[in-house]
Amino acid sequence: MWWSLALLSALFLGFYDVSKKQSLKNNAVIPVLWLNTLFCSALLLPFTILSHTTGLLDGSMFFVPSGNLHLHGLLLLKAAIVLGSWIFGYFGMKHLPITLFGPINATRPIIVLLGGLILFREQLNLYQWIGVIIAVVSFYLLSLSAGREGIDFKRNKWVFCVIMATLLGAVSALFDKYLLGSLNNMFVQAWSNFYQLALMTVVLFALWWPTRKSTTPFQWKWAIIFISVFLTLADYAYFYSLTKEGAMISVVSMIRRSSVIVSFICGAMLLKEKNLKSKAIDLVLVLIGLFFLLIGSMQ
Repeated sequence: MWWSLALLSALFLGFYDVSKKQSLKNNAVIPVLWLNTLFCSALLLPFTILSHTTGLLDGSMFFVPSGNLHLHGLLLLKAAIVLGSWIFGYFGMKHLPITLFGPINATRPIIVLLGGLILFREQLNLYQWIGVIIAVVSFYLLSLSAGREGIDFKRNKWVFCVIMATLLGAVSALFDKYLLGSLNNMFVQAWSNFYQLALMTVVLFALWWPTRKSTTPFQWKWAIIFISVFLTLADYAYFYSLTKEGAMISVVSMIRRSSVIVSFICGAMLLKEKNLKSKAIDLVLVLIGLFFLLIGSMQ
């Protein structure tokens, strides 16, 4: 059950990445990200209000419980980590091909795997280890593909942004596993989104607003709404999967990164990106790695 929810989350994440790429094309990054947090919060606000003012959602999977000051402090910390990952990731996404961004981001589970083994004492079986090793190999081949497009992994600042986004995203995933060991998934998703909106509003007016006339102008695109819709659906399936018995954050994170399949296909068909043949090899490796992970998870 938990791995099928992770697969569903991966599907929505793929469409989320494509919507994000379309929204950021020739557009200001920070207001797009702020609108994303605004719409995500707007989607979750009705559930929160109904949970606190009526009994309509009591006992349902959409009920948002209340929490004490300590728990809200943890969610504020989670929101800061996620925003850091998003800011780096959005800038990297804007300036790199999505067929390159996706596979780099797909290596996030390697860090999560190490954290899961060390912090939560998760044990991988043979099939899962094979999937992890294949993911490591695909990252190396990806660096070679990037070099053919004139992108130096060691010196390109946008690659650095994506790597930082990946590292912070891995920290966030491990924190999610810790939080969802005892907390309701809707509580974590809803309130962390509200805090992300609050923090992002500070970033918007402190960093972008004073310099908005001298930087890339913001333009409204309908794809911005789809960023929030697909992200909210992806996060719900993800958080819910981690509440299931036997769910392993190392495997869930690996499965979620298969979203690269959707973003790769859309990047090839809709965005007409280049150097697809060599990147397709990396994608095949991702698929093979995913296959072994799924086989191992069903043992």
